[in-house]
Amino acid sequence: MPSDRVRIRRIPKNARYDAASVHRVLDRGRIAHVSFSDGGQPYCIPTLYARVGERVLIHGSSASRMVRLLSTGVPACLTVTLFDGWVLARSAFETGVDYESAVILGRFRAVDDARKLAELEAFMEVVLPGRWSEVRAPSRQELKATAILELEIAEASVKAHDGPPDDDDSEDATLDVWAGNVPVSESTGSPVASPGLREGIPLDPSVRRLGELDRGGG
Repeated sequence: MPSDRVRIRRIPKNARYDAASVHRVLDRGRIAHVSFSDGGQPYCIPTLYARVGERVLIHGSSASRMVRLLSTGVPACLTVTLFDGWVLARSAFETGVDYESAVILGRFRAVDDARKLAELEAFMEVVLPGRWSEVRAPSRQELKATAILELEIAEASVKAHDGPPDDDDSEDATLDVWAGNVPVSESTGSPVASPGLREGIPLDPSVRRLGELDRGGG
């Protein structure tokens, strides 16, 4: 059963609490917003993340305020939102979007030095599969300057909408206004080489795979 803190009260039929639903949103997303309070001032910081099993990993500079504060175990909220399209109704009130959003409540823990390298590899293998083996591994100094934080997926909820506008059976259906859905999708563009890239270096497999996934391959 979901805790009262994550229970969806507004349109509860759109709520999901099972692990598969939470994992689906996290696995589709790229950027999470992490909220916390520092000295009574609330903050909400966007950050790259990776789901590894039943944990969410984030990373950043060991000197950053967010990382230092979250490492102490203060209460935090991590949110991932996916925008899937417009729901265009015949009225401004009923106009909305198709979406999925996941909210996770909990406290982050800092990954200790013994696990840091392995967790960084796990992180990259989620966000860019295959890239870790293609690039230089972090140096000792880079590892020291980087912090990895983990959040257990224990208190979580998903809310979603996917369907037509709600006014087909209302008086507004008689209006001469187009109504329906306009899907929105994310795509990957063609790779653009760095200005300093030496001649003759081909795309690495992980880079080619990014485009293949958009085309349904991989």
